[in-house]
Amino acid sequence: MAQELYTAILKLKTPTEAARFFRDLLTLPEIREFSKRFQIAKALYRKDRSYAHIAKKLGVSTTTVTRVAHWLHHGRGGYKLVLDRLKF
Repeated sequence: MAQELYTAILKLKTPTEAARFFRDLLTLPEIREFSKRFQIAKALYRKDRSYAHIAKKLGVSTTTVTRVAHWLHHGRGGYKLVLDRLKF
């Protein structure tokens, strides 16, 4: 089931198409949550600021920042793969 979703996502060609698809698939709070997690990963990857600063700036808990940091450093490499490709 998940594989089919991943394949569908790969068919999207523009950010506008992605926005339309994800808006149909997810609620606005879910989209905001995913977006915040990505912003956290980006800040951690760039070693921008402390966990507390990132949490305050994005309006999330330090627990959320810690959780994203765990997956960034000990996950399957998905965050790093995307961030490297986007040259963040």
